[in-house]
Amino acid sequence: MKPGYLSEYFEGVAAKRLSAVEANILVSHQHEFQGVESLKTILGEPVGKVPYKAKVIYLNDEDDQPLLEDATFTWYDTRAGERARGGTKDGRMRWEYRLYFPTTNVSNNAIAGDLLVIAKCRDGGLLVIVAENNSSIARQIEWLFGFADLAHPGFSVNSELETEKSRIEFASRFILESIGVVVETSAEDYLEVMLEKFKGKFPTTREFSAYARSTLKSLDARDQPDLVLMTWMEREEILFRTLERHLIADRLSKGFAGEEKSGVDVDGFLSFSLSVQNRRKSRVGLALENHLELLFVENGLRYKRTAITENKAKPDFLFPGIEEYRNPAYDTLKLTMLGVKSTCKDRWRQVLAEADRIDDKHLLTLEAAISTNQTDEMAAKRLQLVLPRALHQTYTPAQQVWLMDVDAFTRLVRNRQD
Repeated sequence: MKPGYLSEYFEGVAAKRLSAVEANILVSHQHEFQGVESLKTILGEPVGKVPYKAKVIYLNDEDDQPLLEDATFTWYDTRAGERARGGTKDGRMRWEYRLYFPTTNVSNNAIAGDLLVIAKCRDGGLLVIVAENNSSIARQIEWLFGFADLAHPGFSVNSELETEKSRIEFASRFILESIGVVVETSAEDYLEVMLEKFKGKFPTTREFSAYARSTLKSLDARDQPDLVLMTWMEREEILFRTLERHLIADRLSKGFAGEEKSGVDVDGFLSFSLSVQNRRKSRVGLALENHLELLFVENGLRYKRTAITENKAKPDFLFPGIEEYRNPAYDTLKLTMLGVKSTCKDRWRQVLAEADRIDDKHLLTLEAAISTNQTDEMAAKRLQLVLPRALHQTYTPAQQVWLMDVDAFTRLVRNRQD
């Protein structure tokens, strides 16, 4: 098992598209998947009825939080007793594997075409995911676990989780955390320096972004803007998680005692937990904007960050600036706007209402493998998606033809400013 690969968390993964019959089974009293012989690769040959504790998750693009339940699945061979008695009347030995599951809210939400993933975890349990058909999160999970074609009716199994494709990097880490897998990343060599520099507290996002960049030398944002942006983001993410884990551990060690002797300040604990979650959500987007700002400066681009346009809208970046935008004589074709969202979901539509003078808008994101349905709609709405080049390979070949990388975007803006 190699640290930094999917094998650190999973022994093997199986996936399939739910058929109409299986979708009906999910809400009936039958509660058994058929055609599961290939699961033997990751679950092994059952001896009797083998129970598995499972975390069951339903995912779609609309809900910020997944639907999550605990359940017990049972893996067994219905023909085991028959073989023990010598087989069929004519002496034939047969195997027929089943995977039993209880009724859950997750199974009640599943419909035909949804993605079903069953992962055998390192702790011996199962992670069972149902993701809405044609959603970006379903496409991301397929990419994460290396499933390119699930057209056939049975399970596809991936038990090789130590290939370069299975390396956990920036994009895959975010997908893993969306399904409840906490990926531990740290740079302990920097911890003491950070604690001293930031006085044992969280600094502002701008300060931390600048510090993260200072730990990286010999990067030229003009020659390789795509690589540099991802490198800056990756370094900041690792450093932040290192500092965050230390500060959270320190806070938890002090406890949340209430006013009474044996009381616990539940509200205080919940407030602290919520602050941790909110900090994580807001920080990534702000960090991305901070790094982009320096990248634009180093590429000689003129811009205004969060300028106010019509209806008090605030596009993240407006090129070359708000004065030119408000000047009716300024050539509209020389104006560019860029929305920035670390992840899109349905929030990408917000960008469409920003900067009315600009018909063709741009949106930069770090989200991997957005569904074809979403990117087709973006194109129809005249919204161009911009991603660092390394993330293009998570999209389909047809999508990649349409995508723009950071280098191409900076050259476009520079040409319009010349």
